[in-house]
Amino acid sequence: MGSDDHNDSAPGATRYRAVFVSDIHLGTAGCQAEALLDFLKHHPSDVLYLVGDIVDGWQLRRRWFWPQSHNDVVQKLLRRARKGCRVILVPGNHDEFARQFDGHHFGGIEVVCETVHTTATGKRLWVLHGDYFDGVVKYAKWLAYLGDYAYEFSLRLNRHLNRWRSRLGLPYWSLSAYLKLRVKKAVSFINDFETAVAHEARARGLDGVVCGHIHHAELRDIDGILYANDGDWVESLTGLVEHPDGRLQIVDWSHYVRGGTP
Repeated sequence: MGSDDHNDSAPGATRYRAVFVSDIHLGTAGCQAEALLDFLKHHPSDVLYLVGDIVDGWQLRRRWFWPQSHNDVVQKLLRRARKGCRVILVPGNHDEFARQFDGHHFGGIEVVCETVHTTATGKRLWVLHGDYFDGVVKYAKWLAYLGDYAYEFSLRLNRHLNRWRSRLGLPYWSLSAYLKLRVKKAVSFINDFETAVAHEARARGLDGVVCGHIHHAELRDIDGILYANDGDWVESLTGLVEHPDGRLQIVDWSHYVRGGTP
């Protein structure tokens, strides 16, 4: 187990009503497990939503990669559940094997394909991973697998690049995120994805949506619907939190990884 087994939360840490994290991709070299453990330690909550792609089954089928830090994350989540935090896993496309266990509990962790979270102010938010709104994943999985190979290559290149940046005293920088947001079609896809998810939330009579999948943290209004994407723990190191008063906030933990103060 990890070094914080006897101290699950940082001293004086604010307790949140809910914390949402997704796209951790345990089982890949790009997973920022240590940063996530630190984030969780500073963000205890009544409910913890794991919004998909927590374990990367696609990568693990190709090559087994499971360092101690990834095991520490699993132990941390199980320990949270044992200590009274409600931990809810909403599987994504990379851990879709868990969708067959919809409605089951494992080690105190609930598995549901989608759910609704009600904030302190009464807003009803649809919680899902979001891959059903990605036409590539839904209708051309072979293309999604090809894109996954390219993405993994960019992450490997990114690790080497940031090793040199660190030696030069420069901050962390995500090559893959930069490329994604500079390609016109990728930007168009993100906008289309966000709009489609928000419109479906409206059709269901809900006030908003919380999702992951596209590794792009966002919190904004789309035609009167609250759209929240909690980002990822491969590139951006972001999570979504609900404060005791119901206020939602995107937390960029990469700032603290670079030496900032929580």
